[in-house]
Amino acid sequence: MMQIDSNEHKFNVNGIFYKSIRDFSSVEFRVWTITINLIICISCFSMAMETVDDFYEKYSFSLKCIEYGAVLLFGIDYILNLYFSDNRLKYIFSFWGLVDLLSILPTLLQVMNLTAFQSTKLIRSLRAIRSLRVLKMVKIAFLNNSDQKKNNPVVTNLKIYFAIFFSVIMICSSLMFLVEGSLYSTQAVEQGRNELIELAKAQNIDVVENPDAVRFIPVDPISGSEIPEDKRFFTSIPTAMWWCVLAVTGYGDMFPVTVGGRMVACMTFLLGLTLFGILIIIVGNSIIKLFFVDPNDDGDSKLYSRDSILDGMIKRNWITAEKAKEIEVLSENDIIQKFKSI
Repeated sequence: MMQIDSNEHKFNVNGIFYKSIRDFSSVEFRVWTITINLIICISCFSMAMETVDDFYEKYSFSLKCIEYGAVLLFGIDYILNLYFSDNRLKYIFSFWGLVDLLSILPTLLQVMNLTAFQSTKLIRSLRAIRSLRVLKMVKIAFLNNSDQKKNNPVVTNLKIYFAIFFSVIMICSSLMFLVEGSLYSTQAVEQGRNELIELAKAQNIDVVENPDAVRFIPVDPISGSEIPEDKRFFTSIPTAMWWCVLAVTGYGDMFPVTVGGRMVACMTFLLGLTLFGILIIIVGNSIIKLFFVDPNDDGDSKLYSRDSILDGMIKRNWITAEKAKEIEVLSENDIIQKFKSI
C-alpha cells in the first residue's frame, strides 16, 4: 500500500501558500492578487451601495453576504501574510499590517455583537474604516508589476496610477459621507426626530399643534451652524464619489457646508492636484516615447562609451593600461576580430 509522507504533503501545501503571498513571479501569486483585487472592488462598491437606502432595503441580504465573504478572504490573506512574515511583530504594527487588520476588524466587531459597538454612529465610522482596504490595491499594483516594468513601463505606471486614483476616490468619498453626509442621512434624521418626540412627550408638548417642535434640523458639531435641506448634498457614498471625481478633476457642482466636510474637501483637492501632476508626467513620457523616440534606437548602447568600457576593464584587472591604449586606437572591426580570436 502506498503511503503518503505527511511532511512532504505539508511542504507542498505550504509551498502553494508561500508562493501565493511571497513569490511575486509565480502563477499562484498572480491568481491570488487578481482574486484579492476583484474582491476589494466588489466589497468597496458593496459598502458604498449600503448607504443608498432604497438599494439597501432591497438587497440587504446580498450585501451582507458579500461583506462576510470579502472579510473571510481578507482574513485568510492577513493570516498568511502574518505566518510567512520574516518578523511577525513588525508586520502587525507596520502600515500595511494595520491596513490589513482594519479591513477586517469592523465586521468582526459587529459580528461579535459587542454592546459598545451597537451605536449607529460608531457603525458608520467603522464602515469608513473599511475603505482603507482599497489601499491594498496600490500595494498589489506595485508588487505585481515589478517584473513588468522593464517590458512596458507606461502600462505599469498607468495601472499604479489608476489604483491610486480609485483609492483616493473611495477613501475621500467615504470620509465625506462620514464627516458631513452622516449628519443628515435617513438614519440620523429619523433618530433625531425620535429624540425630539421623546423630549416633547416629556415636556407635555402637543406635536400636532406644534409640528416645529419635532422637526429635526442637523447641526454642524464644530461650528454649530444649521444645515438647510438645499445644502444636504452628500446623502450617500455614491453621491460623494461623484463629487470626489469632479473635485479631483478640478470641477464640482456640490460643496460641503460643515467644517469637517471642508477639511476633507481641502485634502481631496490637494490629492487631486498631485494625481493630476503624476498623470501629466505619465502621459508626457508616453508621448515622447511614442512620437519622438526611434523604436529601433537602442538607448542602452549610448550609455557606454569606449573609454568607460576600457576604464571598467582596467579596474577589474582584465587588461593593463598599456593594452587599453592599444585597443583605443583600433577600429571597431579590428576590435571585433581581435576578441573573436580570444
